[in-house]
Amino acid sequence: MTEFKQQEPQPNQPLTGPEDNKRSTVVDTIQQLGQTATPAGESNIFCMTIIGQVEGHLVLPPQNKTTKYEHLIPQLVAVEQNPKIEGIFIILNTVGGDVEAGLAIAEMIATLSKPTVTLVLGGGHSIGVPIAVSSNYSIIAETATMTIHPIRLNGLVIGVPQTFEYLDKMQERVIRFITSHSQVTEEKLKELMFKTGELTRDIGTTVIGVDAVKYGLINAIGGVGDGIRELNRRIEEKRNTNSGGLIQ
Repeated sequence: MTEFKQQEPQPNQPLTGPEDNKRSTVVDTIQQLGQTATPAGESNIFCMTIIGQVEGHLVLPPQNKTTKYEHLIPQLVAVEQNPKIEGIFIILNTVGGDVEAGLAIAEMIATLSKPTVTLVLGGGHSIGVPIAVSSNYSIIAETATMTIHPIRLNGLVIGVPQTFEYLDKMQERVIRFITSHSQVTEEKLKELMFKTGELTRDIGTTVIGVDAVKYGLINAIGGVGDGIRELNRRIEEKRNTNSGGLIQ
């Protein structure tokens, strides 16, 4: 009598069946996100995360956690053009980074036609401050911090008056943007920025969540739930405005 033995799959044999494809998807999800299931369903809110260091014109070492501005700019353009997306939720946990790249991201967020809310978790330092205040409404976690300090210049520095004039003009660009998109006064911002004795090896101030709200940098203390609620409220307001203020 002939026996039929089921052939075992070879180690390098490609997965073909529906169960195999499902298993492969789960494995990919675990490897990429560290979880076995991802939230399903489409949303009218686009969530953008800015973490680590904002990478600008120079590529940072591979061990640095970075957010590349050339990745964010096309996403923001696509969000603006997509009619299904009605609001943008930006989550920040950044140490800062390239000044021009950070200002470019901040300007794009500020000029979006759709409601935007930013949430500072952990930290929104250096050039992360203009990004944090660029939205329609900003929230900071109670334990989060924001470091405000003058601009630095890396690389070759030519010791001529024009170098210092360039730094001063760039500094004014940052100050002007922050003051025009938040409630903090220019005098208070400069006081925090040029304060000595606060940071051990630097000049500037580290502002904790409650103080950031007190100084007028950020609108409110809160978390993810507060940010989503505020964004949904602003989306609903825009819907009512576009429909002539009539609520069915």
